[in-house]
Amino acid sequence: MKVAIAHRIPGRTRFSTKYQLSYERANKIKYLLEQVPGVSYAKVSPVSGSIIVNHDDDAGLKRACRTLLDLKLASLDDFEIEDTSYIPLEEKELFHIVRDAFEVRFVMKNFLPYPLGTIVTLVRASRFIKRGLVALYERKLNVEVLDAAAIGVSLATNDFGAASSIMFLLNLGEKLEDWTLKKSQSDLVRTLELNIDKVFVVDGEEKYVKNLRDITIGDVVEVTMGTTIPVDGTIVKGVGTVNQSSFTGESVPVKKEEGKTVFAGTVLEEGMLHVKTEKLYNESRINNIIKMIGESEKNKSMAQKKAENMADSLVKYSFLGAIISYALTRSVHKAKAFLMVDFSCALKLTIPIAVMKAMSQSGQMDVLVKGGKYLENLAQADTIVFDKTGTLTKSTPTVEKVIAFDGHSEDECLRIAACLEEHFPHSIANAVVDAAIKRNLRHDEMHSETEYIVAHGISSKIDGKTALIGSAHFIFDDENVHLPPAKESVIEELKENYSLLYLAYDGELIAVLCIADPIRDDAKETVDALRQLGFTNIAMLTGDAENSARFVANELGLDYYRSQVLPEDKAEYIQSQKAMGRKVVMIGDGINDSVALSGADVGIAMHKGADIAREIADIAIGSDDLASIVEVVKIAKELQARIQRDYRKIISFNSLLIALGYFEVITNTTSSFLHNSSTVAIAMENMRDYAVS
Repeated sequence: MKVAIAHRIPGRTRFSTKYQLSYERANKIKYLLEQVPGVSYAKVSPVSGSIIVNHDDDAGLKRACRTLLDLKLASLDDFEIEDTSYIPLEEKELFHIVRDAFEVRFVMKNFLPYPLGTIVTLVRASRFIKRGLVALYERKLNVEVLDAAAIGVSLATNDFGAASSIMFLLNLGEKLEDWTLKKSQSDLVRTLELNIDKVFVVDGEEKYVKNLRDITIGDVVEVTMGTTIPVDGTIVKGVGTVNQSSFTGESVPVKKEEGKTVFAGTVLEEGMLHVKTEKLYNESRINNIIKMIGESEKNKSMAQKKAENMADSLVKYSFLGAIISYALTRSVHKAKAFLMVDFSCALKLTIPIAVMKAMSQSGQMDVLVKGGKYLENLAQADTIVFDKTGTLTKSTPTVEKVIAFDGHSEDECLRIAACLEEHFPHSIANAVVDAAIKRNLRHDEMHSETEYIVAHGISSKIDGKTALIGSAHFIFDDENVHLPPAKESVIEELKENYSLLYLAYDGELIAVLCIADPIRDDAKETVDALRQLGFTNIAMLTGDAENSARFVANELGLDYYRSQVLPEDKAEYIQSQKAMGRKVVMIGDGINDSVALSGADVGIAMHKGADIAREIADIAIGSDDLASIVEVVKIAKELQARIQRDYRKIISFNSLLIALGYFEVITNTTSSFLHNSSTVAIAMENMRDYAVS
C-alpha cells in the first residue's frame, strides 16, 4: 500500500494515500494499526484515504509505517475483526451527516415527481404528527405539539415545501445528537484504555504470556521492575516499591509486600511482584461508561435545557398569537405566520451544536469533557482549588540539597551516594545520579559488590568499611547507625520540607540528601492566565508539610493554601466556598482528591491521575501539562459567549419574521425559508472552531 507522510507533530502523524476506501477496509486498517506496539489510536477516512496515527515514539511510528507499506488492500477482505474490545471506526463523520442530509433534501425537492413527492412527505410527516398527538394525550403543550401543528397546517394549506423544510431540520438535529452520543462513548473508552496488551501469568512452576483482556479473577500476574501494574489485585509474592503518585498523590514511591493491594496503572519501580487478580480487565471502566451514557441527559448544560425549556414555553404564545390573529382577521395566512416560525428548530438545534463543538474541540486537545453542563459551570466559576503533588508539582523527585556531617564535603557525599544508587534505577536513585551529573561529579566504582534490600536501601563496602544508603528505618533500625542528638535535631527540621535519604559510612551518618518535588515549569504561567480569565480565588490544599506548602503558595502567588489536610478537609473547604455563593473548580489527581472532585461544581483530573479520580471527575486532562486547563477554560467562556449571541440572533430575527409574515410583507413560504436558512446558517457557524489562542 502506497502512503506518504502528509503532516507530523510529536506523537501524531497523518498519512495521505491515493485510495478511496470502503468503510469495511478503512475499519480493518484502523484495527491493524492499533495492534502495532507503540500505536495508541488510529483514524482512517474512507473518503479521502487520510490516516491519522497517534504513537508513543519514533519506534512506534516506524512500525506503523512498515505495517502500512506491507499492507495489501485485497488481503483486508480475508479476515474479520473478532476482538470484542475493539472500538470500530465511526461510519459517518459530522461532515458526512450534514452533507447527506442536504443531498437527500435536494433530491426530494427537485427530482421526485408530484404524486410520489406528496406521498413521501405525508409518510414523513406522520411520525411528527403522531408525536404531537401523544404529547396532547399526555396533557403536554410542548415543541412537539407545535412541530406537529406547523407541519399539519402546512399540509392542510397545501404548503408541502414548508412542511418538508421543518421536517428536514428536525431530522438533522436528531442525527447530530445521535452522532455526538456515539462519539462521546468512543472518546471515553479510548481515554480510559490501559494500553497494555499482554502480561505474564504464573501457574505453579509455569509462566506463560496471556492477553490482558483474557485475564480472569484469580490469575496470578508477574510484574517486573519498571513496568506498569496491569490489574487490580493483592500481592501474593515479592516485595517492591510502587510509584502510585497517579493514584494517591504521594510523590515518593511506597513499599509493597505480600498481602498489600496494588492498582492497575501504577508503576513498580523496584523489585518483582506476583499479583493475584481481583478485578476483570477494564471492568470498572466499562461500568462507568455505561453509567455515564445512561445518565447523559443529566449532563446537558443549562444552556441546552434553557433552550429546550424556552422553546417549550414559547409554544403557548405561538398558539395564542395564531388564535388571536385568526379571531381578529379571519386570515389563515396571518395565523399561520405564528406557526411557521416557532423558534424551536433554531433553539433546539443550534445551541446543542455549540455545546457539541466545544466538547469535540476539547477532545481534539486531549481533554475529555463528560457533559455540556460542566463547560458552562467552568465558564461561570470564580474559585479554583489545586492539589499540590502531581498537579502544581512534577511528582518527580529531585535532590534539592545535601547536608554533610563530620567534615565530609557535600560533593564527596553526593559522589558516594550516586555510586551506590546508579545500579538500581528507580525515581529516587535517578534523582541522586542526576544531581551528581549536574555537579559534574564522577562517581567511578569505588566500592565492592553492592547488596540491595528491596524497599529499604543499599549496602556495600568502601575501603573495607560499610557504606549504607536508604531510609531511616534501614539506616537506624536495621543497621543500628549511630545518631547523635545534634544530627537528630537537624534532621527533624529538614523533615518539615523534604523527604530524606540517609547516607552512612563506617557506622556513622555522614550525610542527608534532601528530596523535593519541584514546581511544574508551567505552574506560575497557568495561575497567572487563570487569574486573567476571571478567577478571583486561586487556592491550594495539600497533605504535605507546612513549609513545603507555603513555599509553593508563595512562589505561585496563590490567594490561599492549607497544608496537612485530609481528604475530608478538602471536601469541607469546597463546600464552604460553595456556601458563600462561589462556583468552584477542583483540580487533582489522587484518590485523596476524589471526594473534593465529586463535591466541586467542576472536578478536573490530571493526566496521570488515579483511575477513580478520572472516573469521578467531570473533565479529564489527557496531556501532562497545565496549559490544557487554561485552554478548556477559554473554550468554556467562548461557548458561553457564542450561546448568548445565538439567543439574541434567534429571538430577534425570528420575531421579525413573524411580524413581517403577519403584516404580509413576506409570504409564509418566504418566512419559512428565511427561518430555516437562518437556523442552518447559525448551526453551521456553531460548527466552527472556538478561538482560544
